Amino acid sequence: MAVLKEYFLFFSKFSLIFFSSITAIVASSTKQQELDRISALPGQPPVKFQQFSGYVTVNDNHGRALFYWLTEATTTPEKKPLVLWLNGGPGCSSVAYGASEEIGPFRINRTGSSLYLNKYPWNTEANLLFLESPAGVGFSYTNTSSNLKDSGDKRTAQDALIFLIRWMSRFPQYKYREFYIAGESYAGHYVPQLAKKIIDYNKSYSRPIINFKGFIVGNAVTDNYYDSIGTVTFWWTHSMISDQTYKSILKYCNFTAENSSKECDEAVNYAMNHEFGDIDQYSIYTPFCMQLRNETTRSLRLKNTLLRRRVSGYDPCTENYAEKYYNRPDVQKALHANITGIPYKWTACSDILIKNWNDSEDSVLPTYKELIKAGLRIWVFSGDTDSVVPVTATRFSLSHLNLPIKTPWYPWYSGNQVGGWTEVYQGLTFATVRGAGHEVPLFQPKRAYILFKSFLAGRELPKS
Repeated sequence: MAVLKEYFLFFSKFSLIFFSSITAIVASSTKQQELDRISALPGQPPVKFQQFSGYVTVNDNHGRALFYWLTEATTTPEKKPLVLWLNGGPGCSSVAYGASEEIGPFRINRTGSSLYLNKYPWNTEANLLFLESPAGVGFSYTNTSSNLKDSGDKRTAQDALIFLIRWMSRFPQYKYREFYIAGESYAGHYVPQLAKKIIDYNKSYSRPIINFKGFIVGNAVTDNYYDSIGTVTFWWTHSMISDQTYKSILKYCNFTAENSSKECDEAVNYAMNHEFGDIDQYSIYTPFCMQLRNETTRSLRLKNTLLRRRVSGYDPCTENYAEKYYNRPDVQKALHANITGIPYKWTACSDILIKNWNDSEDSVLPTYKELIKAGLRIWVFSGDTDSVVPVTATRFSLSHLNLPIKTPWYPWYSGNQVGGWTEVYQGLTFATVRGAGHEVPLFQPKRAYILFKSFLAGRELPKS
C-alpha cells in the first residue's frame, strides 16, 4: 500500500507539473496574440472580423524579424483554411500589394487618410496571412546590415518556414488547419520553394502542424529561358516592338547566360526606350499613372525583365497611397510596426534587395515536378495583359512539364462573360484571367475571386 501511495503521489506531482507547463505555454501564446491584436486601423470602416499584426523573429543571431498581418475570415474563421500570401520583387511588400490593392479587405483612399472596403476580399473564404519577406522588405528588418546585400532564394525560403513554425506556436488555433500558399510574380520562386521546405519538414512528423494542401501563383517567374522567350514573343505579338528589334533580341540574347551581351542590352534597351512608349508594362491596355514618385525603382525592376527575371508587382498610383498611409506614425502604432525605429521610410519595394539579390534558381520546374508527385493542389494563373511576366512566358514554361491533359482547353465564365481560359492537367491547373494585368485581383477582382474560390474548393472553373 505504501508503494502504491508513493506512486500515486509521484504521478499526481508529475501530472501537475506537465499540465502546469502546458497551461503556461497556452497562456503565453494567448498573451502574445492579444499584444498583436489590432483594435482598429486609423480611418478604418467598422468590420466584424479580427485582425492581428506584429513580428516573428526568424534568426536570433542576426536579429532578423518578419512582419505579418493576419485578417481573419469574415464568418466562421475557425472553420476556414489559412492562406499565406507572398508578393515578389524580390524585395516588394505583401502589405503594399496583396493586402492593400489586391485581395485584402481594405483599400486606401487617394490622400492616404482613410480606408474603404474591397468589394471582393478573399477573407470571405479564408483567413489571410500577409508576410513581408525577406527581412528588409516593408516593416521586416534585420539587425545585421549585411543581410540586406546577401539575401536570396534559399534564405528567404528557410526564414519563411521558420516564421510559419513560430507563428503557429503563437497562434495554436491554426495548427493542423488546412493551409495554402498564394502569391504572384517573383513569388513564383518563393511559393514553390517554401512549399518544398514544408513538405520536407512535414516528413519528420506523423501529424505535422502545417497541414499543407497546395498553392496558387499568378504571373509567376518560373524558368529563365522559357520565360524570356515567352516575354519577347508577347512583345512582338502584341505590337509593342518592331520585327527588326524582335529578330535582334532573338539573335543576340543568350537567355541561358548569367550576363547579357552588349548587343543584347542594346536591343532590349531600344525596345523599352524607343518602341514601347509611355505605357504601363504591367498592364498594357490601361492608362499609365502620371503621379509615380519612385521612378528609379520602377526602371530598375524593368531593366532586368529578360535575363534575370527580377520583377515585382504592378506599379499604379495606388502604390503611392500605400506609402502615404503606412508611413503615418499612428498607422504604424496601430499595426505594432516599426518597433525598432527602422532608419528608413517604409516603401513598397526595397531598392537594396532588388540590386543585391544573391541567389536565384534558373528554373523552378524541377521543384514543380517534385511537388506534383507529392499530391499537392497546384494552380497557376495569368493575367493576359501583363507584358512583364506574360501569359506566353508561363505557357512556354509549363509546357515543358509535359503533363497529361485531364480536361482540354475551354473558356471559363464569370457571370455571362468569359472570365478567361483554362486547361486542367494531371497534377496542375492552368488558367488565364481575361483583361487582367500583372496584379490580377487589382484589375479583375470578381474574376480573381471566382478563381480563388474554385481553387479552395478543388473544383474546375465554371464552364457556363
